[in-house]
Amino acid sequence: MDIQLEKKKGIQKKHIPYIIGGVAFLAIIGSVIFGNHASTLKVEARGLSIGDVKQELFNDFVRVDGQVQPITVVQLSPEEGGIVQEKVVEEGAQVKAGDVIVRLSNSNLDLEILNAEAELAEKQNLLRNTQVTMEQDKLNNETERAQYAMDMSRAKRKYEQYRQLYEEELVAKEEYLQAKEDYDLAQKKYDLVVQRLIQDSLSRGIQMEEMEFSLANMRKNIQLIHQRKENLNVRSKIDGELGLLDVVLGQNITSGQMIGQVNDLSDYKIEAMIDEHYIDRVKPGLSASFDRQGQQFALKVRKVYPEVREGKFRTDFVFTGERPDNIRTGQTYYINLELGQPTESIIIPKGTFFQNTGGNWIFVLDPDGKKAYRRQIKIGRQNPQYYEVLDGLQPGEKVIVSSYESYKDNEVLVLE
Repeated sequence: MDIQLEKKKGIQKKHIPYIIGGVAFLAIIGSVIFGNHASTLKVEARGLSIGDVKQELFNDFVRVDGQVQPITVVQLSPEEGGIVQEKVVEEGAQVKAGDVIVRLSNSNLDLEILNAEAELAEKQNLLRNTQVTMEQDKLNNETERAQYAMDMSRAKRKYEQYRQLYEEELVAKEEYLQAKEDYDLAQKKYDLVVQRLIQDSLSRGIQMEEMEFSLANMRKNIQLIHQRKENLNVRSKIDGELGLLDVVLGQNITSGQMIGQVNDLSDYKIEAMIDEHYIDRVKPGLSASFDRQGQQFALKVRKVYPEVREGKFRTDFVFTGERPDNIRTGQTYYINLELGQPTESIIIPKGTFFQNTGGNWIFVLDPDGKKAYRRQIKIGRQNPQYYEVLDGLQPGEKVIVSSYESYKDNEVLVLE
């Protein structure tokens, strides 16, 4: 009787060659489909900019355009508004502090002065009349006091006579008492008049002081109004050059309106707009320089303005040494602003690749120069010529620094 053998399950030894062959085949297919072919791009070598990776001193500076400006500019603004009557000085003229630049007129101010002077005259007349009245009242009061003093003296004399006669029993008691009462009444009247005169004197003094104080204030007010009229003459605050005067005859100028400026040409500064990327590094006192006519001129940062406009902030530079010959307002100088001391660093030339990568990666050439591979890097500082590389590159390597606009996501470039 035949015995049926059970088939073995699972992978048997005889299947192994077939499995290995299948895996190898799939690996070849995967390499073709998913390998480097999909991320490789052929490019022309002659259209590339190749830079060397070096280890040298990195000069930490930034180059900016600066315009020459007067060291001080003083705005011309009238303190009092009015109509332009005369332009005393024309633009470009040299002026001294206190010189009249423009004369204005203001009819309302003239009327205000007349009203104030008329009111002052009226107050002064009132004060004089009051003083006369007070003097008359004072004389009348003194006369009244003298009269009461005399009445009291007479009543006292009569009282003393009647007292002596009464003691000698030569007059009746009623007559004696009446004389005594008359004397007491006269004395009280006199005392009351004296008290009233004292109060009147104090009151007159206070009233006169108040009127004098009021008159003094009115005189000061008139002085201020006259000063306001004087302010219709717009004057220069400093010695310098009249650089701008934007007025015409008959124009109505308001108080505080800018109508011009005076430039202090005793010295100059250079005003530059710097990219906001450097705003945390630019500080007053930093050194700078520029070349002109084969000579280098030294500057330093005088002031950094905090406001950022259109991605830039304003900085003022002043000279620390000689000034260029024939320096003029509005000239442009190309300034090298030192942000730090030179340091030994790995550097690469600046290029347009940065706009596509943000400095996060770069294509590095292989030793034979036929291929370039994408590599992650880290860039630190930069100056007009070089980037400082903090990580990812070694001295002696070569990198592509031209634009990566057409490379898209390719990771390998084949140079032809």
